[in-house]
Amino acid sequence: MLGRVTDAEQEPAASGPTLDDLLVATGAGDRAAFGALYDRTAARIFGLVRRVVVDPAQAEEVAQDVFLEVWQTAPRFDAGRGSAISWMFTLAHRRAVDRVRSTQSARDRDARIGARDLDVPVDSVAEAVEVRLDHERAHVALAELSDLQRECVTLAYYGGLTQSEIAERLDVPLGTVKTRMRDGMIRLRRVMGVST
Repeated sequence: MLGRVTDAEQEPAASGPTLDDLLVATGAGDRAAFGALYDRTAARIFGLVRRVVVDPAQAEEVAQDVFLEVWQTAPRFDAGRGSAISWMFTLAHRRAVDRVRSTQSARDRDARIGARDLDVPVDSVAEAVEVRLDHERAHVALAELSDLQRECVTLAYYGGLTQSEIAERLDVPLGTVKTRMRDGMIRLRRVMGVST
């Protein structure tokens, strides 16, 4: 994607310092070296960013961010690991990809929020019928439980009691209530055809 950087790109312009030299000097805080580095690489950095980001205004912002990062992180540049232009291209490509992902994420978020805010017409008759059928299925399924299981499940789901409160009300150990609830729920799932 980034292409191969040739040695010719590292040669000094008009017998001046190489890009590696300029980047090392920039790392030492040399503003003039940074200016020269910018002048010699800005068009290529912008071109790379523009190919990834596409939008010219965003590409300009990303390229500016890249050069700010170059200024701030130049001391970490190691000429033994690669050339200055390759290092800068890597920074630029990462920043450009981050911008594309961020923009896409914002679009997706806006679409989700927009979809959530749409009023979807509801068929209240069909919904009422569905609730009624679910209620009848639950009632039939409850009839399939043992009296002890049904009592615990009913107190928990219709009475809103905790397992401890059920144990206290029925005057049975908490472990017994938990077992009845577990077995009752397993049986309800099976009868109603619910898979977990």
